[in-house]
Amino acid sequence: MNLTKTAIGSALALTLTTAALAEASTTIRVAHVWPGGSLIDKQLFKAWAESVEEASDGRLEVEVYPSQTLAKSDQTYHSTVTGIADVGATAQGYTAGRFPLTQIVELPGVSDSSRQGSCILQSLYDQSYIGSEYEDTRPLFFFTTGPGYLHTKEKLIETPQDLEGMRIRRPTPLVGDMLERLGAQAVGMPAPDVFTAMQRGVVDGLSFNWEGMKTFRLNELAEYHTEVALYDLSLIATMSQRTYNSLPEDLQQVIDDHSGMEWSLRAAAVYDELIAQGRQEAKAAGHEFLVIEDPLDDEQWGPVLQETIDRYLEEVDGNAREIYDEAMRLKDECEASNQQANENGDKQ
Repeated sequence: MNLTKTAIGSALALTLTTAALAEASTTIRVAHVWPGGSLIDKQLFKAWAESVEEASDGRLEVEVYPSQTLAKSDQTYHSTVTGIADVGATAQGYTAGRFPLTQIVELPGVSDSSRQGSCILQSLYDQSYIGSEYEDTRPLFFFTTGPGYLHTKEKLIETPQDLEGMRIRRPTPLVGDMLERLGAQAVGMPAPDVFTAMQRGVVDGLSFNWEGMKTFRLNELAEYHTEVALYDLSLIATMSQRTYNSLPEDLQQVIDDHSGMEWSLRAAAVYDELIAQGRQEAKAAGHEFLVIEDPLDDEQWGPVLQETIDRYLEEVDGNAREIYDEAMRLKDECEASNQQANENGDKQ
């Protein structure tokens, strides 16, 4: 009798201890495409990880896998669907054709900075304009890269005609289509592969934002920069729905508290800092620049950029025009919010 009671007591204690250990050791694996040790890796994803761990009193442990070590860039989103990664961060455009409504934000003229683009994109999701594209995961926050320009190795691009026959890396098919109509040969590849491709002469130049030029060391190879805003790449950090559902309610709340506009703008702040650093790096190296002001109104660049907008909105099914109009409305609203934030920062 006593032996039975002892056995039952021991089994119960073991069960409770095992349950407590399981709760204490829940691990969240974050896969992203940016280099380990980069500012985005440290100030965004590792900062998110540390904040989640602290808010959960250590019941959530977050492991960050940079540089495509857990999932390749074009598989990162799908890796969260299947549960290979618990959280994945990547560019939507790396999964061609998967997020056409989201990529409306990438069209020329929609945004002028990472903060503005991130505010627009997160707002579109919060207002349920693009949520149907993410029903297989649980989005945490959206952000954008800031404007993407042209960077070349051998010559400065002054007019669209200068692109004729040049092999230019494009980040997404949308940008590739634009580059083809500008006369270039568009070559698709994810950001981490561009340095080697330029080094080996696979491409003559690339379309990229200033953050990417610094993060991926591309200022070492491209010395000519044409600042004509062709696009603003959309990005996402999203969570496996299965992982989220497996968490108790209080830990789900921790994840919810590390989602949405606050973290969208935190991501944008890192990007905008790197954008400034990337341009300054090129300037300090004595590179050559050409700035195309208001490219949609430019007589040489404008017609192709406007054609890109019109064709894309016609080709995308659903309420593409409505989403585009809302994005342009949000552009002014987000810019006003940005100015207010800057003013408040100056006062402090």
